Amino acid sequence: MDFDGIIRGGDVIDGTGACRFQADVGIQGDRIAAIGDLGHATARWTIDAAGQIVAPGFIDSHTHDDAFVLSSPDVEPKVCQGVTTVIAGNCGISLAPLVAERDVPQPLDLLGAWDTFRFSTFAAYLDALDAAPAAVNTAALVGHSTLRVRNMRDVKREAAPDEVARMAADVREAMTAGAFGVSSGTFYPPAASATQQELIDVCAPLRETGGIFATHLRDETVDILPSLDEAFAIGQALGVPVVLSHHKVAGKENHGRSVETLARIDAQRAVQPLCLDCHPYPATSTMLRADRIRQSSRVMLAWSKARPDLAGRDFHEILPMFGNSVEAAIEALRPAGAIYFVMDEADVERIFQHEQTMVGSDGLPNDTRPHPRLWGTFPRVLGVFSRERGLFPLETAVRKMTGLTAEQFGLPARGHVAVGHFADLVVFDPVRVIDRATFAAPTLRPEGITHVFVNGEQVVDNGRHTGARPGRALRRSPPPQA
Repeated sequence: MDFDGIIRGGDVIDGTGACRFQADVGIQGDRIAAIGDLGHATARWTIDAAGQIVAPGFIDSHTHDDAFVLSSPDVEPKVCQGVTTVIAGNCGISLAPLVAERDVPQPLDLLGAWDTFRFSTFAAYLDALDAAPAAVNTAALVGHSTLRVRNMRDVKREAAPDEVARMAADVREAMTAGAFGVSSGTFYPPAASATQQELIDVCAPLRETGGIFATHLRDETVDILPSLDEAFAIGQALGVPVVLSHHKVAGKENHGRSVETLARIDAQRAVQPLCLDCHPYPATSTMLRADRIRQSSRVMLAWSKARPDLAGRDFHEILPMFGNSVEAAIEALRPAGAIYFVMDEADVERIFQHEQTMVGSDGLPNDTRPHPRLWGTFPRVLGVFSRERGLFPLETAVRKMTGLTAEQFGLPARGHVAVGHFADLVVFDPVRVIDRATFAAPTLRPEGITHVFVNGEQVVDNGRHTGARPGRALRRSPPPQA
């Protein structure tokens, strides 16, 4: 017998951006063993992929799945979209290293209840993923906000030198354990008082270990250009690539400014490595905040611990219940999260067309009424942005969710259909693939994703989850010694 399995007759889009080609794909163990005409080869199983696309498994470049891969290891919202690897620990929020003894401050609670924060080291978190595999691979960043909560009694101020030293030691431990970099979120209260120099000093171990610096900018509204400059300066000081998380220009008065931000990014790319991620919706979702409410044309309550019965309601419809006071409503509902219609569709499309834009869902799996991006991001890019709107060819869409992401984050032997690469693969119907999740019905499964493989094992068969959990905790390899 030549192979464990063969996917026959599909059109291969390999993740490089090159044109599709018809070929069989042979799988042996956890690897792609052959690509080409395997008509005379035998295998334990075969799949007829005629008329379908065979692509690398999709890599979700921006998730908050740190705890979800442990609590819901089938990771159904992701595998049904063809996602085979998630990158966790974004926006400064990571599950490790932190052992919580009480409620954690928002937005850390977006990952789960306080008792999910039980890992004193980053290595312990990765070991837990090894011990209880999920259906997807997990690559993780260590979050600066989590380090502040772990090492500071009061996060509403600048960090003292000894606190910075302890955070830097945590970064070193995380990178040694296999983290892929550090994320920051100075937009959020736990890190809002952090200075640019604090971030440079906390992330100083990256100068030796390598990795990436992914950042939720300090401001995505009127002060977005100074915020971009801060991110650029941190990356230059550390000598590492910068990922601009969920790049957007938020607020009605800023619509159209993506022309400005993308030009600034392109100019800076001449002097340092930069990339960005984006999801295909004009609404975002995070903790309930007065500034975001005022910037948005519409707000939906995603969840409220105090009033779970109001999840899914329009915020302005329930505002009279709280005397028409935004502040009183936030106080009564907190902790809570919301969906904010804060972006312009033309900006989203423009950002998505940028050659360095990766696909990242930024979904929040614990929300009572989640943003539809949790269940629909990747099929929406394929079915709406590529097929229906013609923003870019299907080969470009696939590259944005596979090879580009693997290359930017340093995921070796993933993100491409290539001999010797891990057999993370998705088979989908290019005519039928589409998202079905909406803001009114956010958990509907997509259509057109037929088969998904992770490390050579099938996790989706004819659109149905097989129950297999072959995912791995991915660890970044240290750079070669000079």
